[in-house]
Amino acid sequence: MKYLMLLILPFYSSFAQAQEQTEAEMFWASLQQLCGKSYNGTLVLPKNDEQFSGKTLVMHVRSCSENTIKIPFFVGEDRSRTWVLSFKNNRIQLKHDHRHEDGSEDQITMYGGTTSNAGQSVLQIFPADEETKKMIPAASSNVWWITLTDKQFGYNLRRLGTDRVFQVIFDLSKEVETPDAPWGWKD
Repeated sequence: MKYLMLLILPFYSSFAQAQEQTEAEMFWASLQQLCGKSYNGTLVLPKNDEQFSGKTLVMHVRSCSENTIKIPFFVGEDRSRTWVLSFKNNRIQLKHDHRHEDGSEDQITMYGGTTSNAGQSVLQIFPADEETKKMIPAASSNVWWITLTDKQFGYNLRRLGTDRVFQVIFDLSKEVETPDAPWGWKD
């Protein structure tokens, strides 16, 4: 019996620890596993968006610390966008850092929202926050969500009450070459 307990104990211990994690913590841990990796994306919606259609879409999980993950999102040669995710008090915040080619902040930057609950281990939803409402009044009804499985990372936007919708899916089964630094970053 003692021998059997020695065999089972490590399995039970990791199982118990996994059971103690919240859905937000599980999502965060999965996202942390992508650190340093880059992936190609496919625009799903809108089909014929003039800013994104026909361009190479790449996400690079470039910077990871215990409570902050920064993911530059490249659209062709445009390296102006970085998703900034922060984890605090079992909630995840999503902000959009926009830069000009010289590295200076865009006039519209750091908008986004914070999850209202722990979400799911494969889905986190970010309703627009007050800062976003003040900065971009039309975006006050924005809802962003990120889906994350072992095969795909999905970035999504819906502006409630309008036709505004955006979805890009990244294939996590194939890493791609790491792109140059986003605008404004120093290595």
